[in-house]
Amino acid sequence: MKLDIGCGKTKEKGWTGIDQIDFGQKHVHDVREGLPFKDGSVEEIRSSHFVEHLTGAERVAFFNEAYRVLKKGGKATITTPCWSHACAYGDPTHQWPPMSQWYPLYLNKQWRDSNAPHVGYVCDFDYVLAGSWDQSIEGRNPEYKQMAMNTQINAWRDIMVTLTKR
Repeated sequence: MKLDIGCGKTKEKGWTGIDQIDFGQKHVHDVREGLPFKDGSVEEIRSSHFVEHLTGAERVAFFNEAYRVLKKGGKATITTPCWSHACAYGDPTHQWPPMSQWYPLYLNKQWRDSNAPHVGYVCDFDYVLAGSWDQSIEGRNPEYKQMAMNTQINAWRDIMVTLTKR
């Protein structure tokens, strides 16, 4: 199974949609109550512009649930607005804090054991971090983009993290 969490109106072929609002997808369910799937039953997860609507505690539960339902080696691709872009603050339904490039570290048990043993995560993911550029700098050279990502607001629009269940 390939699961699209918070699918909204998007209907990607080959993906099973789940959202708390009925957009005609297969599963109408509030994932804050957990994922209604067996342990290790999902091959792949995608979630685009959903996680930022969860509170901090709900985010911890979300990533733990994603870990639970994914098969070993399964992947989850999570896209959220970057904390430093205006789109992270534009939607009043986004929860505080906005997502940053640091969040995948907390999803890795080895890093967490050394740096953040106080958090409620039980998941253990390897991750690859990527992002999308704001349209205003899309055509700039890589050196400028790297500098802008580290020093300017509205440079990196989205954070795209691919998690792999260890």
